[in-house]
Amino acid sequence: MRVALAQVCSTPDPSENLGLVAEQVAAAALREADLVVFPEATMASFDRRSAEVAEAAGGPWATAVAGLAAEHGVSIVAGMFTLAPGDRVRNTLLATGPAGTVTYDKVHLYDAFGFRESDHIAPGDAPRTFQVGTTTVGLATCYDIRFPDLFTHYAREGAEVVVVPASWAPGPRKADHWRALAVARALDSTTFVVACGQASPLMVGRHQRPRAPTGIGGSLVVSPEGEVLAEAGTAPELLVVDLDLAAVAEARRALPVLDDARFVATFR
Repeated sequence: MRVALAQVCSTPDPSENLGLVAEQVAAAALREADLVVFPEATMASFDRRSAEVAEAAGGPWATAVAGLAAEHGVSIVAGMFTLAPGDRVRNTLLATGPAGTVTYDKVHLYDAFGFRESDHIAPGDAPRTFQVGTTTVGLATCYDIRFPDLFTHYAREGAEVVVVPASWAPGPRKADHWRALAVARALDSTTFVVACGQASPLMVGRHQRPRAPTGIGGSLVVSPEGEVLAEAGTAPELLVVDLDLAAVAEARRALPVLDDARFVATFR
């Protein structure tokens, strides 16, 4: 499988960001990518209230992204905001392509380091996978990467790849956390981890609020044995990587952590 990580810097404007998605998908398709992964909050950055842009999962923004997937014959994962009961919305991944459309609502909300995502976002209630060809792909978002049970759950459900769109907050050692967690989750689950973050706003001349999750770059792809196969800097970048899916079975034979585990967590 060839994956493209579109490390972009979203603006507060969904229409402008849709143009960015179109540009990056076209570039990835020219490089024969099967899957194009965008960051969390691709629809609109966290510089804008999510409730101002949220729409139904089949609304105009999502429909336009699905149209781009169909036009270019690729699968796309992109972060958006969808409607929820009450005053909050959901932080949603749209996964769309030849196999259809699946949505995943972020289950672990970022109430950490002085930020409270749960004040305006309602949590999701279940993990989700989708298909890219014959490959099962697990869906996780940003803060989810700190919770290994989600990744081992996906592996037990047959996932060989887990994608992690993010809009990682800046701060001391935060870039180190991001990289270390991506490597750890790949080893925990013996899957490929495809972690795509927002580029740093500073690299495109925008303000970056302290502790706000507006991105630091550092998108990376990690093999099932914990090898970092490719890694981006802090600026916008399109990172294209080939995944040898046979490496998943090889890693699970050599390191059978899923079979050897004596405690298996369940979703609550």
